[in-house]
Amino acid sequence: MIEAQVVKVRAHVFIRGRVQGVFFRSEVRREAIRHGVTGWVRNLSDGRVEAVFEGEESDVKNTIEFCRKGPPYAKIAGIGVDLQDYIGEFESFEVRGS
Repeated sequence: MIEAQVVKVRAHVFIRGRVQGVFFRSEVRREAIRHGVTGWVRNLSDGRVEAVFEGEESDVKNTIEFCRKGPPYAKIAGIGVDLQDYIGEFESFEVRGS
């Protein structure tokens, strides 16, 4: 029997658009936890949201896909994703202050 190899990744993500004041961070946290992704999300002073995700590649990609549409009142203007080597830095997923 051949076992599928589990690939873990880290992604540093910046989301711009109407992403503050629409429960974006709390919904990203909910989605990350649902997929078993660790890391953090925070608002930036320039109106963007920044996040770092770590976990299995498919779970991280699913969480990024959620960020592409966001919660109902969000309007995403763009998203930047920098895929990086997995570090294993986090034990959970948290919402950080600005």
